[in-house]
Amino acid sequence: MRILLVEDDNALAAAVCSYLRAKAFVVDTAASLAEARAALAGAQYAAVLLDLHLGDGDGLSLLPALRRLAERPIVIVLTARDQVSDRIRGLDAGADDYLVKPYDPAELLARLRAVERRRSSSQSAVLRLGALEVDLSNDSVRLRGLPVLLTAKEWALLRVMASRPERIHTRESLQDALYGFDEETDSNTLEVFISRLRRKLGRERIQTLRGLGYRLVPADEREAG
Repeated sequence: MRILLVEDDNALAAAVCSYLRAKAFVVDTAASLAEARAALAGAQYAAVLLDLHLGDGDGLSLLPALRRLAERPIVIVLTARDQVSDRIRGLDAGADDYLVKPYDPAELLARLRAVERRRSSSQSAVLRLGALEVDLSNDSVRLRGLPVLLTAKEWALLRVMASRPERIHTRESLQDALYGFDEETDSNTLEVFISRLRRKLGRERIQTLRGLGYRLVPADEREAG
């Protein structure tokens, strides 16, 4: 999952980024509304963590632009404003959730995982595709009941596909899930990680649809590409 953190407190932003990146999330940061708009123009995000009090305006003013995106991200407001009226205003403006500062990063992580379950149309944190089980809450994978060890990038890639297994994921969207703006990539990086996942999960688990992208499939389907 690629996340945009809009936060002008540099120390807090660094701490949140460090925590989420350790959990294999890709996180970009913006310290202002202007930086946030530039980031949104350049990448697709599954979630936006939005501070309200920014140097160049109210964070809620970003919500109309977020609602217009073809792939609308989930928005979690992060703010020191703890009045009920502020929460109502944020939710009415289109935010999906509201977390009051100071907050525990573990709670933020739990809410992001809830977002993933919501996107997958599943109330369970464990997604099952045949003998493959992906546990979004515990960051773990099992195949035929046995644990599968994945690197952070392999897990980030699998998690995106497993959270929405019914859809075809484009090359661009998967690439976005692997790297932030400050990370360098080469042209065949995605294919390398797809190949590694296939070796660990079975080649038939990831289907290639030429010219369209990739998707996870149950064990009883066969790869078309």
